[in-house]
Amino acid sequence: MMLLSLTKVEKCYPGVKALDGVDFQLRSGEIHALLGENGAGKSTLVKVMTGALEGDGGSMRYLGEPLKLKSTAHAQSVGISTVYQEVNLLPNLSVAQNLHLGREPRKFGLIDWKRIYRQSREVLQRFALDIDVTRPLSSYSVAVQQLVAIARGVDMSARVLVLDEPTASLDAGEVEQLFGVLRELKARGIGIVFITHFLDQVYAVSDRITVLRNGQLVGEFETASLPRAALVGHMLGKELQAQAHRSAQRRERELGEPLLELDQVAVRGSLQPTSLNVKRGEAVGLAGLLGSGRSEVCRAVFGVDRKTAGKLRFKRRDRHFRRPAEAIAAGLALCPEDRKTSGIIGPLSIRENIALAVQARRGWWRPMSRAEQQQLADRFIAELQIATPDADKPIEQLSGGNQQKVILARWLATEPELLVLDEPTRGVDIGAHAEILKLIKKLCSEGMSLLVTSSELEELVAFSDRVAVMRDRGKVAEIEGEDISENKIMQAIAQA
Repeated sequence: MMLLSLTKVEKCYPGVKALDGVDFQLRSGEIHALLGENGAGKSTLVKVMTGALEGDGGSMRYLGEPLKLKSTAHAQSVGISTVYQEVNLLPNLSVAQNLHLGREPRKFGLIDWKRIYRQSREVLQRFALDIDVTRPLSSYSVAVQQLVAIARGVDMSARVLVLDEPTASLDAGEVEQLFGVLRELKARGIGIVFITHFLDQVYAVSDRITVLRNGQLVGEFETASLPRAALVGHMLGKELQAQAHRSAQRRERELGEPLLELDQVAVRGSLQPTSLNVKRGEAVGLAGLLGSGRSEVCRAVFGVDRKTAGKLRFKRRDRHFRRPAEAIAAGLALCPEDRKTSGIIGPLSIRENIALAVQARRGWWRPMSRAEQQQLADRFIAELQIATPDADKPIEQLSGGNQQKVILARWLATEPELLVLDEPTRGVDIGAHAEILKLIKKLCSEGMSLLVTSSELEELVAFSDRVAVMRDRGKVAEIEGEDISENKIMQAIAQA
């Protein structure tokens, strides 16, 4: 039985077509994985099917009847519920209060607490949860909170349950507990939309897969009949070739001693024990699908995320970076993946943005003069060909590519020994993309050590001496020298 059907759905933003004629079908009693890389359109499609956004075109049918959702509350009222990665309940309230929030049973005009507690225990028993429903939700683990959120959705008579990255913060045992619940819900005829970046989980629990790329439908597939290599190819927009692409010519020169060494470094909830090293003058690429652990390695190296296990050595010394300032002082630099939220400070000028890291390294008790800032900005505006009339223009008024160049300039100004670039060409136009890639190659040729993540495999092939392949929050392979090719990277990503 078809539960939910979206046909030719479109959604446009200024300059961007987030959804371009996308179809999606969800049947009763199935777990349907919705997959795609960043910018594929998954989040937009979910917002349309749950009433958070109104599509600009297309139609929706629910239980065979046309449906036009007015809000998320409307969606919930007809039986379409969503559970997000970040549990959107109220942690300060009790489990029972969260389960009945906004629909509390009453007796003689007053809230019937006795009935609420009894019904809450009955609901959670169906999910094999034996917990004290009077305790605050915050007193329980993330896994329990996720199950409470799912229980609330199901208890609201949900026929469709949308789970957006529900396992992102769960360990292996908690994931299995969640999957047991999902299989039970599936047996009861509930249709589940499952969004995740973990391929092992897709094949463990889903019945069908829909893949989106760049706002368009790539295809709908039966999970059991879709090889992993084909799935990775659909997501990345590349097919595995019978013959590997010829790899870019490797640089014929001797590399130095290890500069950065990770020995089974782990971050609770985001990175499995991972070992990796970067030698002096070496460019190491980090490949993998979104959510594979690429960015998490960068964050752990730079002290953004505190490592919970393993050892990190930099310049032959054990290091325990508790915050980025310590990594900067040691000679590291990081250009983050999301420049809008973690990179630029929009209202500040180009000059001020470029000077930030140098100022942080010097300490705020030794402020840079206006003349020093101007000299530094003028130098990098010229070297990186940043398109601006002057250094005093607010950075938020620049294009994405020029903003990325400013962030690169900020860190190059610190003269780092190791430059970490997390998706340096994401979201920039074709011209800026080529210029940034040219700059990376130039830095490699000059002997700088680089650790670079990229979704663009041809970029990694072009400049990497070695590529570490990440999957499911851990390193699964390393490819080096003449063996580096798009084909071999894709095979490593897809390997079961």
